[in-house]
Amino acid sequence: MDNAAYATLTRQTGLRSELHTLAHNVANVSTVGFQREALIFSEYVERVGDTGEGLSMAAARARLTDRSQGQLVQTGGQFDLAIEGEGYFLVDTPDGEQLTRSGSFAPNAAGELVAPDGARLLDSGRAAVFIPDGVKTVHIAPDGSLSVDGAPLGEIGLFVPDDPVKMNRAAGSRFSVDGDIVEQPEPRMAQGYLEQSNVDPVLEISRLIEVQRAYETGRNFLNAEDDRIRNVIRTLSS
Repeated sequence: MDNAAYATLTRQTGLRSELHTLAHNVANVSTVGFQREALIFSEYVERVGDTGEGLSMAAARARLTDRSQGQLVQTGGQFDLAIEGEGYFLVDTPDGEQLTRSGSFAPNAAGELVAPDGARLLDSGRAAVFIPDGVKTVHIAPDGSLSVDGAPLGEIGLFVPDDPVKMNRAAGSRFSVDGDIVEQPEPRMAQGYLEQSNVDPVLEISRLIEVQRAYETGRNFLNAEDDRIRNVIRTLSS
């Protein structure tokens, strides 16, 4: 296989990964708190032989999370929370502590605020947020201060990874972190709102079509190159 085919193969691998990423973004366009993901392409150049010519190879191994804020939609739910600006809620899951922008919570049988799948919301001290039984009103201030029936109860914290590069996408809108998680110094949240996905479906589908066409072009080139090599072999062997 010649250099052009090798270069095309590396590009095809990156394009296929981008197709999967774009499809995942589109599938989560309605997922509360979802942050879109993108691939970063890099170029690797190697000198070929003693001719001084170079061979350029493409790679798409780095992933970038778009941390821009999604639209806030008012729900009126007293346990629905949306983050304004930087930060993530910290939830306790079977796979450990994870970060999320999805603020859809409700009390469980024990009075703990949990996500729809049962993951417990943690406060600024990383303890479960507990709502006493029989309270009538729950108020959550923009800084996360929690009060029930007018009495202060605790504080819901917002957190950020110490190193954003160490954030790894988990299920849905959540992230695991391979490093330290620190408290956001100036939390801001809105009670009775939920943050929607920051995926723009029009832009994402347009890019999906563009990448699909580029992938098909590369596939056609590889098929033509394969036919050319086969014809050369037949000619030389006849």
